[in-house]
Amino acid sequence: MLDDRKVINGSMGECWHEGVWLTNITSVEASVEISKEEVKRAGTRWTGHKVTSLKGTGTMSGYKITSDWVERIGQIANDRNGEYRTEIIAKLDDPEAYGAYRVRLKDVSFDKIDLLKYEHGALVEEELAFTFSGFDLLDTFKAE
Repeated sequence: MLDDRKVINGSMGECWHEGVWLTNITSVEASVEISKEEVKRAGTRWTGHKVTSLKGTGTMSGYKITSDWVERIGQIANDRNGEYRTEIIAKLDDPEAYGAYRVRLKDVSFDKIDLLKYEHGALVEEELAFTFSGFDLLDTFKAE
């Protein structure tokens, strides 16, 4: 039977960048798309599948508190600067759950520069879409 206390609650999640806990980040999502090519095989009707590439994509969202991300991601607009690349560490945690772990996303590159967004009477939030090339699972814990 499912122990409802062990279902992970995302409220204790954390996002870190360059050693700084981004307390304003309220949502992080990252996934790896696995691309495959079909392989026709002799002697069977079953089609095989060969993994040919991986593509990491994600988003992080939260309250806008500074222009820091605009400045970092926007450096590509200066012809003398290259694209901003970094690493992000995100932690999924819940003191009661079994599945707490951290993920380091490598070679993170952002997809757009959000220059300005606001609505009168509302808190300003930002969503940063990105791609990444590689990840490490850190501090994984499995129930026994």
